[in-house]
Amino acid sequence: MASVALPGRAVSLLCRMSRLPGSHTVLNRQRRLLGAAGLLALGLPVLALPQGGGNAAALTPQTASQTATPVRIEASRTLTRIRDTGVIVMGYRPASLPFSYLDGRLKPVGYSVELCERVIDVIREQLQLPDLEVKQIAVNSATRLPLVANGTLDLECGITTHTAERARSQSFSTTTYVAESRLLSRRSQMMRTVEDLRGLTVASTIGTTSLQYMHQLNVQKGLGFRILVGQDDQESFRLLQTGRAVAYAMDDVLLRSLIAQVRDPQEYFIAEQALSVEPYAIGLPANDPAFKRLVDGVIMSLYRSGEIHAIYQRWFQSPIPPRNLNLQLPMGEAFKRVIAKPTDSPDPGAYR
Repeated sequence: MASVALPGRAVSLLCRMSRLPGSHTVLNRQRRLLGAAGLLALGLPVLALPQGGGNAAALTPQTASQTATPVRIEASRTLTRIRDTGVIVMGYRPASLPFSYLDGRLKPVGYSVELCERVIDVIREQLQLPDLEVKQIAVNSATRLPLVANGTLDLECGITTHTAERARSQSFSTTTYVAESRLLSRRSQMMRTVEDLRGLTVASTIGTTSLQYMHQLNVQKGLGFRILVGQDDQESFRLLQTGRAVAYAMDDVLLRSLIAQVRDPQEYFIAEQALSVEPYAIGLPANDPAFKRLVDGVIMSLYRSGEIHAIYQRWFQSPIPPRNLNLQLPMGEAFKRVIAKPTDSPDPGAYR
């Protein structure tokens, strides 16, 4: 789909999400839950059956050093449906390297996908569903939020920033990465600050916080620049490559991954000025705190054990499929602080 240039009011409207219809087929399944000892030793969340058996299963997020108050599993509509249907639905991005993308075999892979797979493994073990079906749905910047909000997706495993506005219609996991939005331009016409864009044309991607920030900055500073809106990050980048825009505003890690895939990466310049802080998280259904605690427990167990460092190195500092690209991107200080002291705050100030 072609990119479009939009006036300020239309840009604002594009930044809001719509709701899409979704439904689930409910099947009856036998179920019982595993014992907790082995999983507690690994520091993973535990679903425990109350003494006496029956259907009154309880969700207990626990670690080797911490125990939470049990909550009835039926309080989690997401876990109840997964248990009853034997299906969990995961959203992925087809081309958001290294977080969520398709490899050479068209299989979703990446940093965010691996974190979601860890969550799914725990759910599979806890619900004793070895044949748990993982349904994978491709999403983009425009569809990811509505598909979580309407209940189609159980886990949105991509590159979504947790904001207070978005949290009104869905939930988010503990922060899994911290990026910053910046400007990408050609070295032959470097855009070092947003003020350099005065009267020019900049590109960004539909449904992203970067698009929102560029619109806000344009109005607040009276810069009068024109915004071209790409349907995905690849299209927005092409607007810069073909000269239709002098800059592309997006999260720095995504800009690095895009220029790493071109033949002339040295021709591009990423500005030092950070336009915004972007705390990434896994998208979750709204109003399901029991499910969120389970997901958070898996992520925090990776942080406590230090395994997150190996996962990070695998996707950001090693050759990755399908072209063996190595982003050679060290872990940022903001994310190191999240690992040391996990948070799910949408406030950018919490990461500075």
